[in-house]
Amino acid sequence: MSYSSVDRVSLPTPSIDVAGRLVLAGMVASMVFDFWGQILSPGLGFANLSPHGLARSLLGTFGLPNGDFAGYFVHFYLVGLIGYPIGWLFVFRPAWAAVTGGKGGWLAASAVYGFGLWIFAIGGITAIAGLPFFLNFTGITWVALVGHVAYGIALVAVLRLMERTAPKAVAQPA
Repeated sequence: MSYSSVDRVSLPTPSIDVAGRLVLAGMVASMVFDFWGQILSPGLGFANLSPHGLARSLLGTFGLPNGDFAGYFVHFYLVGLIGYPIGWLFVFRPAWAAVTGGKGGWLAASAVYGFGLWIFAIGGITAIAGLPFFLNFTGITWVALVGHVAYGIALVAVLRLMERTAPKAVAQPA
């Protein structure tokens, strides 16, 4: 079963294996996102991302608990480890294959996916949370763009790496 290929797409049957791969890839991709946004970007003199703040604002909009823990939990666990990886595997990857006929390869697909995540988060979720549209296109907007594209690429790269290094099933004699 291919989790990252965009040239031949079949949806995997949900399983512990699929969930484990998605969570592991989401974890690495989230670390890439946070390394860029909270360490590298400010170290280079650009904005410092604080994505848990957006999650806190969204939770507060709905009258839900919106402390630091809730913000980190929603952004890292629910979004980074679960939501975005599921979005890749079950929504974007099949849509990309249908639209492109499987052309363009995984790198282009994963970068476009990351761009779409940026549109969703910074263009959509900010508006729902009552924040300025695209955060008024300040420095954080552009740091978030790079972070989301890097997330998409890292997510799919890890899925591809796990596919290539996974032991192949061995046929058992009847």
